[in-house]
Amino acid sequence: MWLVTRSRTFYALSRQIGLRGPADRRGPRLHDLRHRFATHTLVQWYRSGQDPEKRLPLLSAYLGHVHVADTQWYLEGSPELMREAMHRLQRRWEARP
Repeated sequence: MWLVTRSRTFYALSRQIGLRGPADRRGPRLHDLRHRFATHTLVQWYRSGQDPEKRLPLLSAYLGHVHVADTQWYLEGSPELMREAMHRLQRRWEARP
């Protein structure tokens, strides 16, 4: 029940600030914010030189997941994330003897 109330509140607020039109049946969802947060956090870890693999349990706990594997559904293959992963892979390959 609480999720329905939160979703309705989010839809009402998103209409008020112009993210959705008055009659739009599609648009941003509250759940989309979790996806964006998770992906953005991972990108920031890459950019700051941190090891995302080691920090992933922190993100999982923050999102309220018991298992790290449950967090994978929130990590979207954004161009930013793919670019950072590719840079890290290239550096690893270039460092090989």
